[in-house]
Amino acid sequence: MSFVISMDRALKPRGEKMGKRLNNIKKDLQLEKAYKVEEAVAILKKSANAKFDETVEVHFKLGIDPKQADQMIRGTVSLPHGTGKSIRVSVIAKGEKLLEAKDSGADKFGGPEMIDEIASGKIDFDVLVVTPDVMKDAAKLGKILGPKGLMPNPKSGTVTFDITKTVKELKAGRIEYKNDPQGIIHMVCGKISFPETHIVENVKAAIDTVVKAKPSSSKGVYMQSATLSSTMGPGLKILLENKI
Repeated sequence: MSFVISMDRALKPRGEKMGKRLNNIKKDLQLEKAYKVEEAVAILKKSANAKFDETVEVHFKLGIDPKQADQMIRGTVSLPHGTGKSIRVSVIAKGEKLLEAKDSGADKFGGPEMIDEIASGKIDFDVLVVTPDVMKDAAKLGKILGPKGLMPNPKSGTVTFDITKTVKELKAGRIEYKNDPQGIIHMVCGKISFPETHIVENVKAAIDTVVKAKPSSSKGVYMQSATLSSTMGPGLKILLENKI
């Protein structure tokens, strides 16, 4: 059984120059065709001509009802080859766990006093990890960190006593994902400068993770559409086999 994953991605030109560049790329592509992941990655690599290292993303449109709590999709995935971005990790802990944080490889660590520091507006991290015994005090940061997507959460694995493992995984490329209000998941899968095999393996890891996250209450077609794209490139439909 094969299943075609596709997404109609709107390509909005950023000015006349970009519009011309995208049109030149698109004219040689079959945008309605569903490609294997390997083919799509090869095309993105070949067509990339931006003056910076573009980010590669995969987007899933899911057949879920985002208004239903039991159909919300949220979790983490450890990409085999990371995202290509250096992640700054801060840890708030106390007691022996503060000593563990010191040796974990975290960019910054400290006790509950860091909560007031963050509350004052000093946000110098990409991910914040806190231990459960500190979370009660850290809850007041919700209004500040929540809108930025930086609030620690047990579901994302950032409220934990396992400091060393968590920091190492985050540094190695573990990312959080969750659906937006439209039931879409956007996931970074590396940089266009990565070897093709690395991007392919990252994309497949992301796909497998989202497939396994299907809620039992979701009815009908779970993956309604998906696409692979780079920052300045076209969106390419993906052909997936044995996925529902």
